[in-house]
Amino acid sequence: MNNASRRVGAAAILLGCAVLAVGRAAPTTSGATEARAMAGDDVNQVEKKSASSITPEQVEPIARELETKHGAAERVRIRRGLAQVARLWRPGDGDAAAFAELVRDAFVSDPAVLDATLEHFEYALEQLDGHLNEIGRELHHWTELDTGPLLPIDRMFGAFDPSAHLVDDLFANRTAFVALLNFPLTTLDERLELGPHWTRRQWAEARLTQRFSKRVPADVNQAITRATADADAYIAEYNIWMHHLVDPDGRRLFLAGMRLISHWNLRDELKADYADPDGLPKQRMIAKVMERIVTQTIPRVVINNPRVDWSPFENTVRSAPADSVEPGADAAAGGGRAGLDAEPAADREPDTRYAHLLATFHAARRADPYSPAAATLIARRFEENRELPERRVEGMLRDVLESPLVPRVAARIRQRLGRDLEPFDIWYSGFQPRGKHAEAELDRIVSERYPTVEAFQAAMPRLLTALGFSPERAHYLAAQIAVDPSRGAGHAMPALRRGDKPRLRTRVERGGMDYKGYNIAIHEMGHNVEQVFSLYEVDHTALAGVPNNAFTEALAFVFQARDLELLELEKPDAEWQRSRVLNDFWTAYEISGPAMVDMVVWHWMYDHPDATPAELREATVAIAKNVWNEHYAPVFGVRDSTLLAVYSHMISLMMYLPDYPIGRFISAQIEEHLKGRNLGAEFERMASFGSVTPDLWMEHATGKPVSAGPLLRATEDALR
Repeated sequence: MNNASRRVGAAAILLGCAVLAVGRAAPTTSGATEARAMAGDDVNQVEKKSASSITPEQVEPIARELETKHGAAERVRIRRGLAQVARLWRPGDGDAAAFAELVRDAFVSDPAVLDATLEHFEYALEQLDGHLNEIGRELHHWTELDTGPLLPIDRMFGAFDPSAHLVDDLFANRTAFVALLNFPLTTLDERLELGPHWTRRQWAEARLTQRFSKRVPADVNQAITRATADADAYIAEYNIWMHHLVDPDGRRLFLAGMRLISHWNLRDELKADYADPDGLPKQRMIAKVMERIVTQTIPRVVINNPRVDWSPFENTVRSAPADSVEPGADAAAGGGRAGLDAEPAADREPDTRYAHLLATFHAARRADPYSPAAATLIARRFEENRELPERRVEGMLRDVLESPLVPRVAARIRQRLGRDLEPFDIWYSGFQPRGKHAEAELDRIVSERYPTVEAFQAAMPRLLTALGFSPERAHYLAAQIAVDPSRGAGHAMPALRRGDKPRLRTRVERGGMDYKGYNIAIHEMGHNVEQVFSLYEVDHTALAGVPNNAFTEALAFVFQARDLELLELEKPDAEWQRSRVLNDFWTAYEISGPAMVDMVVWHWMYDHPDATPAELREATVAIAKNVWNEHYAPVFGVRDSTLLAVYSHMISLMMYLPDYPIGRFISAQIEEHLKGRNLGAEFERMASFGSVTPDLWMEHATGKPVSAGPLLRATEDALR
């Protein structure tokens, strides 16, 4: 998991899991009311604050003056720059005389000085972004890393965004206006139409001014950071102690000590159980746990609590026998549930999941009035962050969801399983090479090799060499990446300035890294290698990064697909290629549903801005069922499943899920291109191209624009 958007606050950059001790309350009713009130600020006041205070009549005299001074050849640049500055000039910036003084002094026509101005902007912003990112990372140290029980103050630091005022400050000291005066502010349509013909310098100019295209107040940015940090923290401590799940006959199906975070580890355990001859009852139990999380019928007392036994099917709880409680479990659970004196109550979790989702929605809405070109979070995600229109993304999702290949692949799965499909088979992993290996065997191999994060850090040069990087390049990359133990499922955090290191965070249990943690670590290593190349090797730091999150996910998938090869358990032969393609297709089919649910839920919230958490829960459950019934029920023969809404990304990452299926499409294109080529050299060539539009990046990488077509073609070939 990773956020490729390089120029946002540190808390938003992190797309892994922050943490919070057990017992963290949901946003209170008064807090939700306050958020709705802030989101509904008087429209007239917002419009007044965000309206320009400079009229065209005031601009015209200074325009003529500048044309006389700098010559007719600069007329277009002068008129464009003045219009860009005037549009964002506010009463607090000064009167018309102050406007005239600024533009008179700051307009640059000398090409050499203009080049130097761009270079200085790039250097200064890299330092600002990079150091603020480092400050934010250190403030999140306790909440994101496995450093022991949390203190209340740690949560407050985790919700603080040191970069929230940066754009405000750059406008206040007029630096932002200098950029807008001298460099073009482009629209998405212009970038899509003209971008393929631009020089790298023109792209750097476009990315520089994009960050000053709107003026969102710092308190709004801080509110968004606070809401997402609280949601991250809630998710990161949402663990289920699997040994304390019992079936209707009172049997324990899972080993002692297994603590799985929702949804990531629950899903991965369900996948691993395909290799277990006795795995079906475990899978059914995990699916029931997931359903209870989505519907909020899960008893509140069982969350991250090793002292309670829970029957998910009957939804009953009781105190766990003392001899069944794992040694040290209270410390692992943060001490929040220790020492129950009476039989636990089975009261359900009080819609906490949806209260957090609503809180992020209300925080995001506060930015809407300041973003006239993309006046909803939905529009900003697609048009600004992804630079892919929502309709196009939905079309790609439907290309997979409605593909005639789906029932053909499903028939293969049904044949392999020897039974009818059940809803949790959306996570079928039998096409993966790891499906041949029992999870216990993989855990043993991994824990022996990687008992600590330091062991994984030391192994990275060898792993990268095995992936195709030269020994010299592998050691260089490994030296640029720092590995940390994660409280949550794991994530990659980029560096934003040269001289800093990206962070690879993965979960390491007391007995060493298990296979789930290793699989995530290989994925995050892909993110980190991309982050090194796209920062250190890009020719303009204004272009650092990749087009959007889907691209860094795709590059991470390329690494992750080779995790068993890196354990010397598999070789990427023709059969490996066929299995990988079928697995990628089924994974894309699976994740396209949650992406659709995520999109529809956000539209529902915008249509019902005054909804309560209970109403949002009911709507989300209904939406998940509708998407399931349209795209999955005809294949599975089962209606009304809610599993598509279990993804934790929905709660804290504000419409991130569509990046995963897009990433699968991009990964398939990259894999198609990599056939017969050196992975290391091609990975570096692709990742160092920088943050241009998606199609332009993909055409540079593979010769074709972004499409689901390569995945569908490869699947057709694999079935054949």
